[in-house]
Amino acid sequence: MKKLILATPRGFCAGVDRAIHVVEKAVEKFGTPIYVRHEIVHNKFVVETLKSKGVVFVDELNQVPEGSVVIFSAHGVAESIYEEAESRHLKVLDASCPLVLKVHFSAKRHFNAGRHIILIGHAGHAEVIGTLGQLPEGAITLIRNEADAEMVQVPEDKELAYITQTTLSVAETRKIIDALKKRFPHIIGPEAGDLCYATGNRQAAVLELCSKVDMLLVVGAKNSSNSSRLMELGLEQGLPSHLIADVNDLDMSWFNGVETVGLSSGASAPEVLVQGVVDFLKAKVKGLQVENLVKLVENTKFNLPKTLQD
Repeated sequence: MKKLILATPRGFCAGVDRAIHVVEKAVEKFGTPIYVRHEIVHNKFVVETLKSKGVVFVDELNQVPEGSVVIFSAHGVAESIYEEAESRHLKVLDASCPLVLKVHFSAKRHFNAGRHIILIGHAGHAEVIGTLGQLPEGAITLIRNEADAEMVQVPEDKELAYITQTTLSVAETRKIIDALKKRFPHIIGPEAGDLCYATGNRQAAVLELCSKVDMLLVVGAKNSSNSSRLMELGLEQGLPSHLIADVNDLDMSWFNGVETVGLSSGASAPEVLVQGVVDFLKAKVKGLQVENLVKLVENTKFNLPKTLQD
């Protein structure tokens, strides 16, 4: 191995950055314990760091004492969760990504206009569960891929609209939307789906990176949708590609016969984990060249909830 090339942009997106700051600011303002329903973002290092500051992560709201401060994760939650929080007199701080909330708004708008909604996304993902929970059961039909789009059954007496999970593959989402439009020419929805800017930017950067390297490493959690998509993009380009939580997941046998390695990270992976990989490889490979491949520079920022603004 002679060269390591880092993709830019990589790592935290504005929604993840905001969510973590919501938790940190809440600890400063209200003291501990602060409760968070589910992982604030899909990254164990982030979760463990916040736990060390007195944050308590729970699976369900019935684990939160009445009257406590509770934070909802960046992935968004179902309407029933807001109702349950209100009934238990919990003080809610919503760390849902504004781009996810935009999808929720679109779902409600289509529903109120009398349309049936097709959601492109992965069953069981926190964001998809939250989006499905915005409307009564049966109002949204979930599909995952092109095959689903070609077979999905929808009400014949309603107009159709589609929405998408924000962290999908750009190319795959395009194919699914095309398949839907072929079957249902009058279906409406955003041309490229509801993919967030960070998803598209990181995939574009990795795609360019893949043309310059022999192997791809992506730092991110196994349950992080956007991180998995980056690793899969490398595989689609014919490269050995590995998703690693941190430096401890590295297998040095991967590097046999490899001259140039590409490195990126998912939108919920802290930069400190990326630098841990860089430092480890520099120590292992004498004279290792480290370069930064800049596709573009992001400057998106989301405001904190008014309750937490100084």
